[in-house]
Order: sequence, then structure tokens, then C-alpha cells
Amino acid sequence: MNRLDSPLRVAIAGRVKAGKSTLLNALVGDSLAPTDAGECTRVVTWYQNGPSPRVVMEPVSGDPVSLPVVRRSGALSISLGGVAASRLVVDWPSQSLRTMTLIDTPGIASVSSENSLRTTRFLTPDDDTPTEADAVIYLMKHLHASDGEFLSAFRDQGVARATAINTVAVLSRADEIGGGRADAMISARAIASRYRTEPALHGLCQNVVAVAGLLAHTGRTLTQAEFSLLAGLADGPRDALESSLLSADRFSSGSSERAALLGRFGVFGIRLSVSLIRQGVRSQAALAAELVARSGLEDLQRVLSVQFGERRDLLKARSALLALDQVLRGGGGGRLAGEVERILAATHEFAELRLLSALRSGVVSLPRALASEAEQLLGLGGVAPAARLGLAPSCSDVEVRRAAFASLRRWQAHAENPMFGRRSADACRVLVRTCEGLLV
Repeated sequence: MNRLDSPLRVAIAGRVKAGKSTLLNALVGDSLAPTDAGECTRVVTWYQNGPSPRVVMEPVSGDPVSLPVVRRSGALSISLGGVAASRLVVDWPSQSLRTMTLIDTPGIASVSSENSLRTTRFLTPDDDTPTEADAVIYLMKHLHASDGEFLSAFRDQGVARATAINTVAVLSRADEIGGGRADAMISARAIASRYRTEPALHGLCQNVVAVAGLLAHTGRTLTQAEFSLLAGLADGPRDALESSLLSADRFSSGSSERAALLGRFGVFGIRLSVSLIRQGVRSQAALAAELVARSGLEDLQRVLSVQFGERRDLLKARSALLALDQVLRGGGGGRLAGEVERILAATHEFAELRLLSALRSGVVSLPRALASEAEQLLGLGGVAPAARLGLAPSCSDVEVRRAAFASLRRWQAHAENPMFGRRSADACRVLVRTCEGLLV
């Protein structure tokens, strides 16, 4: 019951150095997750909303231990004291964490095989123990063969038997594409768009988003002192600045302030910030808003809101039922196990999730135009009636009803199309039921 009442649990996973902790900090809007290669990055760490800051370590053996809450240079610093920990739980007052508990996991394909195993065991338990995550944000710098293999492991196991519906892929560190050029994010968004149609990913995640995590985090935590330093650079000679930005060493040589600026912004972030200031951005708040907007973070937040936030109750109910199903099957649940299976099979909302996943993975095929309409009707762009029907949010109930009735007639005709195979016809019948629900 506690799991059903709590916020959605979203794990952040990816290869080592993919930028998981930096993206988590950007989503929270604070410097919580350590981004260096310290001992804390080797432990699964939960970040959840709480009335006051608190850090609790759960050791491999023994009772939980409260750790001191220490911040250095604005960032949270956690020391385990050499104790082997199974996980860390960080409570932090945060608007972002009220609706979503974020779980930072150790890097996959780490030099230390034990670090990788911690993530694998957490997301894909091999002992029939239900995983504790409801959904996954998977980070990758580019599409590597191991990324597809790891995402495939989520299917029918781990992460509530994850499907494309509760998995989002993020092309992280997008600002590094093209060596931090001014058009880096344009290139990164084009690559993310191409990845959305990649056969290797299409059935494994619902969306692929390009995000410059460092830029997003810096934008959400930008200080007045940093703005002043950037304004000073913008007032200086352009050629000298561009020459110094040809390499990180050249830019930061002999200046601790510049080295700190480089660590916070990266080459792309400094170039972009200086350019924005020269174009008329005159305050710390205005620059912060521009950096966040250009980082891709808002695109990711919209995807998370539609894909996870609007389906929160459904995803959590699905997680709970699958966990109960595992327990009953392991202990001979008999009639009760059959009832859980009936609920999973007969509930229309779960049927919609299965069909949406099947359409994206290619298990069920429809003509392209019909497939796009079907995905939208199943809630790919939002679960509100207007969003499902492709209408403006401000449309009237009469318009919604008229569009739903027209959609119902179309899908009833498709369901009777003799050219469709059984799977396609069954898919059409699910969509007919969706249209009936919208009318009701």
C-alpha cells in the first residue's frame, strides 16, 4: 500500500560517465548527487521528497545509519566511512521530488564489474524479487550495442516487466557532439530524432530526447558571480576568447576562476552564454532561463510528464499487480493468482499499454498513417481525451464527442477489414473500446 501511495519511482541508468548524476541534479534543480567517481557513485541512491534534509545509509548487514548532511561548495558531500552499503536514501525538500522519486544507479560497463552488477541486480532481479522501480530513464552518449542489449533485458523482467511505455532514452552530454560547436544541440536533436526510428531502439523505449545535462544543471543553479564572470568574457575581445576556447587547458590555464567556470559550463556552455550576453541577455535570471531552455531539459520534462506523470497511477498499479503475481506464482497462489492474471489481461488500460508497446516494437503492424493515429489514440502524446484525438486542449466537450464518434466509426470499419490479419484486427478492436471509453 505504501508503494501505491508514494510518488512514481524512476531509475536513472546508463553506461559509466553517461552523465546520470548530472542529469538527476538538473531534474531536481540542486546539487544533490555526487558527480565525481567517489564511493557514493558505486551505491544505488534514492532521492525522495522530505520535510528536511536527511541522509540514511542502509549497510549490507546491520541497521540503517543516519549520516551527516554536509555541503561543500554548494554540493552535497556524502562519506560512507568505508562501510559496505546496499543503498543510500536522501530526503530533500524539493518540488520536483514530490511527484517523482529519482534513483541514481552505478554505471553499466564500469571498470569494476561489481558496480555494474549492482545496477543489473537492482533493475533486473534474477531471484523473482520484484524490482523497486516503476520506470527507467536510460542515458547513452551514442547508440552502443550494449545499450540495446541492456534495454532488452528490461523486457518481461525487472522494472515492472518494462516495455517501451515506461522507458525513456536520453542522448546525454549532447553539447559534446561536434566538439562543443555552437550548433551542437541542433546536431544532437537530429541524431535523437533518427534514433527514434532505429529498429534497435523503437521497441525498447517510447522516446529519445537530446539533453545537455551539464548545461541544464548549471542553468538551474546559476549564480550571480558566474554571470558576472561570463559578462566580463563577453566584454573582452572576441578573437582572443575563441582562440582560448580551442582547448580546455588553454582556456583555464593559470586561472582558478576560469577552471571552475569550465567545470560548470563546459566549452559549449561558455560559448553559448557569452553569445547570449552579447545578444542582450542582461541578468543572471534571464541567462539561467535561456540555458535551461536550450539544454533540452524542458523537452525531457514534457516527455516525463506525459509518459510517466499522466500514467502514474496506472504504472504503479501495474507494478503492484506484477509484484503480487510473482509472489503468488512462487508460493502457489492458486485461485488468487488466476484472479491477478485476469485483471492484468482484462483491464482495458493495461490492454492499451500492451498494444502501444506492440505497435512501437513492430509485433503488431498497421499501415503507417493508421499506426500514427493509433499511437496517439492510445495516449502517446498524452492521455487526456483532447490529446488522444489530436484536438487543442481548449476544445469543447461537443468537439471532443464529435471527434471521438468519428474515430469510433473509422476503427470499427478497420476492425472488419478482411485484408487485416488477426493481430491487426484485434488491435483495431482495442482502439474501438478506447473510442467508446472517450465517448462515455
